[in-house]
Amino acid sequence: MQFKKIKIFTESEAVYPLTVQLSELGINGFEIHDSADFEEFLENKDMNWDYVDDGLMDLKNVKTHIVCYLQDNVQGMEMMTALKGALNDIKSRDNVRFYGSLDIETGSISEEDWANNWKQYYKPFNIGEKFIIKPTWEEIQDGEGRKILEIDPASSFGTGQHHTTKLVMELLEKVIKGGEKVLDLGCGSGILSIAALLLGAEKAVMTDVFLNAVNTASANVEQNGYDATYYSAYCGNIIDDEKLRDRIGSGFDVITANIVADVIIKMCPFFGQFLKKDGTLIVSGIITERLDEVKTALTDNGIFIDRVFEEEGWNAVLCTL
Repeated sequence: MQFKKIKIFTESEAVYPLTVQLSELGINGFEIHDSADFEEFLENKDMNWDYVDDGLMDLKNVKTHIVCYLQDNVQGMEMMTALKGALNDIKSRDNVRFYGSLDIETGSISEEDWANNWKQYYKPFNIGEKFIIKPTWEEIQDGEGRKILEIDPASSFGTGQHHTTKLVMELLEKVIKGGEKVLDLGCGSGILSIAALLLGAEKAVMTDVFLNAVNTASANVEQNGYDATYYSAYCGNIIDDEKLRDRIGSGFDVITANIVADVIIKMCPFFGQFLKKDGTLIVSGIITERLDEVKTALTDNGIFIDRVFEEEGWNAVLCTL
């Protein structure tokens, strides 16, 4: 599969708010190229170093830009149209040029190249109190008492490094006691389903609108030692596919939906169909600016909000039915 490599030129101060707005479109997995990072490195007086990676040196004179990747197919074209529309809207409101030029450059890259280029930056790391996340190509000798979750996200969202995924995994540590039936809506790489199984869940059901994500998630679950008796995976959109909703079934103890605000809002009428009485719902991927809309949609559909967890402008909401 081919991907379109999209460069969006902006200013250092605008990188974070711009990536937030792009995430709301469903675009995830950004590369940030900013000379300010090089300056910050030089100004770190407490760091002792005698070698600087070429990638860092390349930032010295770079023009600040964000890189994202879109599939080179009809869905990617639709996303590209939405991206251009969003950037034009930002430009029309940006009288002080806070966001810079927002010019776009495009190129192509194969899935193999895309998948391999970033692997050098993805190393084992801890999440919460119980997990160590290990990419499949890295070796670790001892998890030091933590559960080792092995993941190869490929082109799917879900490495565990994003705040939204981290928040959900930390909540799963609290709510999974053993024997639960879990529904993972918008499963991406399958990382949340794997986490639930490692914590003792009996069964994970995964759905995603992208077939590539469903295949990746299934492979990742099996990579962690769980065969098809422990999971099911479906491609489709529960919002407009009644047959899919029927196939998924009901009586789930825990539902996770780590997506974006607009999709969560549209899913709200269906959560009650899947979740058992007094079951737990965790929704995440919500920027603070959209939190009230999501909370309103949840309560309007009979869902009780227990608590909101926030990290750097991203929110996860813990709910019960």
